[in-house]
Amino acid sequence: MNTPLIDPFQRRISYLRVSVTDRCDFRCVYCMSEQMTFLPKKHLLTLEELDRLCSTFVGLGVEKLRITGGEPLVRKGIMTFFAAMARHLQSGALKELTLTTNGSQLDRYAADLAGMGVRRVNVSLDTLDDAKFTAITRWGRLPQVLKGIDAARAAGLRIKINAVALKGVNDDELFRLTEWCADQGHDLTWIEVMPMGDIGNEDRLDQFWSLRDLRARLAERYTLTDLAERSGGPARYVRLEETGQKVGFITPLTHNFCESCNRVRITCTGEIFTCLGQEGHSDLRAPLRASDDDVVLEAAIRAAIGLKPKGHDFDYARQDVAGRVSRHMSHTGG
Repeated sequence: MNTPLIDPFQRRISYLRVSVTDRCDFRCVYCMSEQMTFLPKKHLLTLEELDRLCSTFVGLGVEKLRITGGEPLVRKGIMTFFAAMARHLQSGALKELTLTTNGSQLDRYAADLAGMGVRRVNVSLDTLDDAKFTAITRWGRLPQVLKGIDAARAAGLRIKINAVALKGVNDDELFRLTEWCADQGHDLTWIEVMPMGDIGNEDRLDQFWSLRDLRARLAERYTLTDLAERSGGPARYVRLEETGQKVGFITPLTHNFCESCNRVRITCTGEIFTCLGQEGHSDLRAPLRASDDDVVLEAAIRAAIGLKPKGHDFDYARQDVAGRVSRHMSHTGG
């Protein structure tokens, strides 16, 4: 267990993103269909299996663990899993335990998360307009999300707002969102919409707003200074000199960020996807359940890392959505 995880392109894998459920209490138009069919609960890894799986990865050198979904905080008993992972923070083996959430349950859980060693959270929030929020999420409840963000801040959690750039939807809120985050003390990251899963009647090309264009618009109002800082993820950051805040850009379509990829993703059913933008995956649930000996599980993990591709194939060129993958983002985790 002492040999670190190295992929075929000599990238050390130190960042694990784990989806604990495919369920969500929203139905965002870029993420899933309005009438979703979720996995039978018996197919999901138990919380005890998630503990063992993540602990094995920590033993193999993973230092950052992000919990995702779906919406991770809707999973029954999820706080027991965070409590279990906190032991790796206390031992020093894990440097960071965090999560990505839609914010709907933060008012309920923020204080507990902070008590278990979570220091920052990513909150998905694409608009501050109540009507738009209802249209994007299909279910609404913006005041509940904002209350959750306030609770997280009160608990001492650092908050990063993740906003998906949606042409014709929130492009007119670029400066409003920027200024709100600056006033609240939140970092802000913009994300290009990704071609993942069947989303019903929504059109990916209609949704796509290039972050090159977004950044150019920001530069019309602010002085942008590029930062060398990296957070362990794909974002590239700038500082807005007039506000002092940090703004990130995740651009899988207009810029391929794969050369320094140090992360893999585990689905709620125990599949490992070594690239978000590829279909290739390996099953870890079978070896996890086949033996109580972690040597079997470790061998399966190393074999999967050995198949990690160099990069993804997302592309919106020629007015076609190339590089599309069939699974929904909620299955793999963001």
